Amino acid sequence: MGMNISTNGDQDPEVMVEINTTPLIDVMLVLLIMLIITIPIQTHAVKMNLPVGTPPPVVKVPTVVEIDVDFDGTISWNGAPVADLAVLDQHLKDVAAEADQPELHLRPNRLVPYRSVAAVMAAAQRLGATKIALVGNEQFMQ
Repeated sequence: MGMNISTNGDQDPEVMVEINTTPLIDVMLVLLIMLIITIPIQTHAVKMNLPVGTPPPVVKVPTVVEIDVDFDGTISWNGAPVADLAVLDQHLKDVAAEADQPELHLRPNRLVPYRSVAAVMAAAQRLGATKIALVGNEQFMQ
């Protein structure tokens, strides 16, 4: 505790009692440094067990089906326009029924509403098509 005595001429000096906060700040800084040191460093790494050795040779090149969604929601299957979602569902049922399913490459236009793309993806999932990929995502990077 510190004491400050001020004199005003011939009057009695007034005693001002103030708390010295320097030791309190020092203790808080030491505690903060100890807390920072004891917290483990968090690494943002995903640990994976990767396969070892040479992979087996590819027996068959997968078949690729291209599904394009135009800016107005028009869907085309391998370049041929699809009349409505019922025809798309039939195509997807045929793909899902195959033992070795072809890859579905979904290529949306940059200006297409999300609901049109989501409808195609939901139909593929609902009907059991498991190999689907979004192609052409570099157009959305800008």
